[in-house]
Amino acid sequence: MAQVEATTERVVAADAEKVFDALADYSGTREKLLPEHFSEYEVREGGDGEGTLVHWKLQATSKRIRDCLFEVSEPTDGELVEKDRNSSMVTTWRVTPAGEGRSRVVVTTVWDGAGGIGGFFERTFAPKGLARIHDALLVNLAAEMEK
Repeated sequence: MAQVEATTERVVAADAEKVFDALADYSGTREKLLPEHFSEYEVREGGDGEGTLVHWKLQATSKRIRDCLFEVSEPTDGELVEKDRNSSMVTTWRVTPAGEGRSRVVVTTVWDGAGGIGGFFERTFAPKGLARIHDALLVNLAAEMEK
């Protein structure tokens, strides 16, 4: 079993603190940012960063729907980590300053991939698909922050 990783990044025309706060706002802003691949969004505990428990279904392909229940932590400043209770999936959001009034958002998701031929296809295609989904979310984030 090999680890699979997908990373996407975008520069947003807003201060890093404001961008981080928007991403950490699971009970408000975050749901508005989600593209059509997400459904059944529900905050079950907390709602603002550390200590939040949030559920959604992620439809990566027409046949692949992942039921996710994420525990959110903030291990360092500018970093949100979402650990899925239902799988090995971990998504890390890092927001850092990128010049005056700008910030860089990097989102990385890792999980334990399948073995065999299925695992080969997963390692080959899943990172690209997830990167497209995260890129759509980051486009929505930029639009929200740049209003």
